[in-house]
Amino acid sequence: MKSVFRGRAVSRLPSVVTAVVAALTVSVVVVPTAAAQDGPRVVGVRDLSPTHSVVDVYSPAMDKVVSNDVLRPRGGGAAPTLYLLNGALGNEDGVGWINNSGAVGFFADKAVNVVLPIGGRLSFYTDWLADDALIGRNKWQTYLTAELPAVMDRHLGSTRRNAVAGVSMSGGPALDLAVQAPGLYRAAASLSGCPASSHPLAQAAISVMIGGALTNPFAMWGAPGAPGWTQHDPAQNAHRLRGTAVYAASASGMPGPVDDIPAGSLFPVGGAAVEAMVNVCTGLFADAVRAAGVPATISMRDHGSHSWALFEDELRDAWYSTIAPALGTR
Repeated sequence: MKSVFRGRAVSRLPSVVTAVVAALTVSVVVVPTAAAQDGPRVVGVRDLSPTHSVVDVYSPAMDKVVSNDVLRPRGGGAAPTLYLLNGALGNEDGVGWINNSGAVGFFADKAVNVVLPIGGRLSFYTDWLADDALIGRNKWQTYLTAELPAVMDRHLGSTRRNAVAGVSMSGGPALDLAVQAPGLYRAAASLSGCPASSHPLAQAAISVMIGGALTNPFAMWGAPGAPGWTQHDPAQNAHRLRGTAVYAASASGMPGPVDDIPAGSLFPVGGAAVEAMVNVCTGLFADAVRAAGVPATISMRDHGSHSWALFEDELRDAWYSTIAPALGTR
């Protein structure tokens, strides 16, 4: 059963186990620095179907081209835009909403543009304090809030009504983007993410996750306990989400029917551990929005591990309960 409530926490697992993500690299197209004078812009479009294209956008903040999957409504016309973020490796390894979920089919009959950036592995979609020797410059907050929306508004002829949602690694950051760019998003959703990043257990888990990929975790917000961790913690800044339609979901980590695990499969130890951790984060966030008097839809399930089937179900729930009404679409 799913527990849906507004601004009130339910019981959550006391134990936390972290998972280490393996390092993957991806080549990017780098634009000469001089091109930055022209500002962010579309530099290439590849149509994969009448409603699905890959749009390449130059980011002056990161001085590189970022590819973005873009889904458009079948009927065309002006529509709002949902920025849907991928998980830990940013779909650089081909693992994301497009290939591992039914998102394309789900949005096929929806009156909305869906923009899914490709890249940003282990970046937490934030502006890092320092460049990293392995992955270079992370200025994803700037890209997602100050560069990409204006470019997409022009390219798609959108209604300029925006929402943002993230899964797993990008769940908490989706809410943080709404905190950092007030008024940009009408709705923000965390799907099996950690919207309480400054909690000591979350800081440890995030640092292990980034460090496990041979990347310096302290280049992001500083060492654990530094001000940046609190500044980018949605739970610590819940009051700044007032006026935004908020959704956050997680599950206990105990597998259930929602995970659609084939009979005879091994117990998903890693997924169960990660989901248990983000369940703690989501409970802390629920307490925070309740204390701040900020309306929010919180879904904390008794069963569900860190699976794409769970993520899909959370996305559907977030769409119908929160995102679509806030965007004024269906």
